[in-house]
Amino acid sequence: MMDAVNLIENERVHIYNITNGSRFDTYVIKGERGSGVIGINGAAARKVAVSDNIIIVSYANMDFEEAKNYKPLIIFPTENNEIP
Repeated sequence: MMDAVNLIENERVHIYNITNGSRFDTYVIKGERGSGVIGINGAAARKVAVSDNIIIVSYANMDFEEAKNYKPLIIFPTENNEIP
């Protein structure tokens, strides 16, 4: 999934938990390629349960002209965290 949306290891991301309403920021840790696992570690793990629906948001800085043409990368994984 990291490749599909151009996330890099240690990149800061925001997590929005749709299931329980919690929001927090953390950083990307690489997992096993192709596993579909989205792991939340440390204290943040108390804010997300298995099967919660979450949104992972990454931001970028760009100038105005670049922003006008920017197309965000958005994926909607299946219940098994596969990219359709």
